[in-house]
Amino acid sequence: MSAPTLEQFQQQVSELLLRHRSLLDVMSKFGQSGASVNRAVTKAVTDCGCIELNARKQEYSDEPNLESAKSTLQNHISGHVCESCRDVLKSELGRNLFYMTAMCNLLDIELDEVLAKEYDKCSTLGLFNLT
Repeated sequence: MSAPTLEQFQQQVSELLLRHRSLLDVMSKFGQSGASVNRAVTKAVTDCGCIELNARKQEYSDEPNLESAKSTLQNHISGHVCESCRDVLKSELGRNLFYMTAMCNLLDIELDEVLAKEYDKCSTLGLFNLT
């Protein structure tokens, strides 16, 4: 099964969004869904234990080679997200994407244009894209 295009997904969200048509409702649901993503990651650590966090100060290299400097930075994660936690995370990320798309619809913004602009920015700025 192939993934739908961003345009198809945006159209489907437009057809399905009934209850939360207000921009304020969509903004609050988008924020709530972002918090649910954070909670799902937290539960993967604290409840399931499939991943562990060992966070500490990042040690930056003074090397002029950016690729070498990038390789010294840590993501602070050990382990791998289990299938159960992965399913929950995909669900929560999907809900977050749904409400982001709903916000795009209400503000008359094409999701593929958002992606294209961000892609161009990342391509142009490369490692200097510090967003």
